[in-house]
Amino acid sequence: MLGTPTRDRAAERRTATRREILDAAWEVGRDQGLAQITLRDVAHRVGMRAPSLYSHFESKNAIYDAMFADAWTECLAVMRTTADKTPSNARAAIRLYSRTFFDFAVSDLARHQLMNQRTIPGFEPTPEAYAPAVATLEGLHTHLANYDVTRQEDVDLCIALVGGLIDAQLANDPGGDRYSRLLDRAVDMYADNLGLPA
Repeated sequence: MLGTPTRDRAAERRTATRREILDAAWEVGRDQGLAQITLRDVAHRVGMRAPSLYSHFESKNAIYDAMFADAWTECLAVMRTTADKTPSNARAAIRLYSRTFFDFAVSDLARHQLMNQRTIPGFEPTPEAYAPAVATLEGLHTHLANYDVTRQEDVDLCIALVGGLIDAQLANDPGGDRYSRLLDRAVDMYADNLGLPA
């Protein structure tokens, strides 16, 4: 008797092919811009014909959706790791959390654009793809609440402050540190405004 198979090899191959397609889509997005992704280019990079992609993704927007989920899932994992190392001092903790997100965002322009900007006309992430983004934001709320920062407008200000510096860095000094160097100073100004101890 051969017994019951312990692996679903077909499912594993399907998952691996989907991953290969996503990786190829990211490559095209990084090389040519997110809005320039075509099914033909993605298929070419994985050695398929464009119609074959439809057996894995129902449309180009479905690929964007999977990329969006992929990016935010990775971000969520990085932010959770940082939350586990958070110092007890409020300023140091907010600096660390802000720095982690800043560095994650500026390390990949295409990923940041898909996650945080509306660069793809007609694309709206599905609730499933958006779930890790919501979880990341909930993590920020929890993180700030540990230091009695609970008003929505204060959370919004933190997001706008870090997001603005990310956008300035990517737009004006990609690969450099012009705005990265200002992050701790900006967080200190934010902390001063909230009356957090130095």
